[in-house]
Amino acid sequence: MIRSLYSASSGMKAQQFQLDTIANNLANVNTTGFKKNRVDFQDLLYQQLRVPTEQKPTGMDVGTGVRVSATLGDFQQGILQETGNDLDVAIEGRGFFQVELPNGNTGYTRNGAFRQDQEGYIVNSDGYRVLDDGGSPIQISPEAREIQIDEMGEVFALLEDGNLEGVGTIGLVSFVNPAGLEKLGGSIYLPTTASGDPQEGTAGTDGFGLIRQRFVEGSNVQIVEEMVKMITAQRAYEINSKMIQTTDEIMGLTNNLKR
Repeated sequence: MIRSLYSASSGMKAQQFQLDTIANNLANVNTTGFKKNRVDFQDLLYQQLRVPTEQKPTGMDVGTGVRVSATLGDFQQGILQETGNDLDVAIEGRGFFQVELPNGNTGYTRNGAFRQDQEGYIVNSDGYRVLDDGGSPIQISPEAREIQIDEMGEVFALLEDGNLEGVGTIGLVSFVNPAGLEKLGGSIYLPTTASGDPQEGTAGTDGFGLIRQRFVEGSNVQIVEEMVKMITAQRAYEINSKMIQTTDEIMGLTNNLKR
């Protein structure tokens, strides 16, 4: 009887985590470059019951509950949204942009809503400098009238004298298992053992996607899909709650029988 209480409580905890994840996905439906998360569940240990009076040599497995095994990112392509801004870029296909974090490490993102800082460096919305294919920040002359970025990620500055100056190539990386990346926040990810090491490349080559200037990649959250998941999780939560309530009532009846 006690087992049913613990099994149901583990189910409630798991479904609450699922609801929190869904709520976070829905809250970021308009966040540029956001990738939705999904929750994986795992059974807890099974207990094997054997009934000597019956012919069941293998016994019967009884579950003891469920737990959250992992929260994984879903890196399906988001819809490209045109902005008209010269420094807004989106990756159409596989790949991540590289940015220099305050601690000197490199972060990875799909959010290409970039701008220039006061020193002319291309930075993301958090002020982290965008890195080129050599791992160096990309700096554009303040004299540039216009910035052009081709589909291979090459950045050109149109100067006042009409000359077109190449200033670098936006570097891209890929991962063997993107779902294993650790989310740092602000659409920034860090590599883990599960994701594998970053593999550098150039847009449009070796399976990497193309760079689209004046576009950003929208969130890949599908509202209807998340709402369906939310309803399912709510019902599962309610079922586990009723299981606890029913177990409590049975225990109460059993206790009264002993009096």
